Amino acid sequence: MTDESPQTRLPADREEPVGEPVVRADPAVTGERASEAVGFDPDDPESVAEAAETVSAFAQNTAGAEDNVYMLRGAAACAALVRGVGSYKAAAERTDGVASIAFIRKWARVHDLPQSIRRHVARGHIAPTAAKHIARVPGEARFTLAWATIDSDLTVREVRAIASEINDGTDPADALRGYGVRPGRIGLDLPPELYNELRRRASVQNRTPGDVVADALDDYFAER
Repeated sequence: MTDESPQTRLPADREEPVGEPVVRADPAVTGERASEAVGFDPDDPESVAEAAETVSAFAQNTAGAEDNVYMLRGAAACAALVRGVGSYKAAAERTDGVASIAFIRKWARVHDLPQSIRRHVARGHIAPTAAKHIARVPGEARFTLAWATIDSDLTVREVRAIASEINDGTDPADALRGYGVRPGRIGLDLPPELYNELRRRASVQNRTPGDVVADALDDYFAER
């Protein structure tokens, strides 16, 4: 599935059922580990109990340490536990205080990120700790910050600072520029033939290659 269209406002929240291992169970992302993906059903008491155990282990850093896929599993458990018991406070109580309300809230937000961003977390392109800060910002700013994190190799500290500026009211693009990031900039590898033709057309039309690519992509996405 896709979760974005240039013609409409990008849905910046999760669209799949809470707890479902959509990304973790995709072999194209996690390879052989896809078969090990565990889902959590917030409507099933036994699954909620398993989620509580997973959150407890996750909070004690025994659910996979810095392994991105396991951390996404921990995030899923946090979200499913909250949905299953009805509140962050009740979720924390189900872990016997091992996991704090703040801990559960932060990771549940990561589970709530759109699939396109979560896939990059699973692939290791975005650190889970950076994803926590991306999840703090609202709406399409999540995409702006996530893609800048990948394309500009932002550190977790930089992502955290930029997220704070966005939440304080700074325009996302301006916040990124403050850290030397050019919003919308991406490096592409093209077949030599396409590269030559792109450069040729841009030159004879007195345009930049980026403008030509933008028009081509706009037409391409409009057809899909």
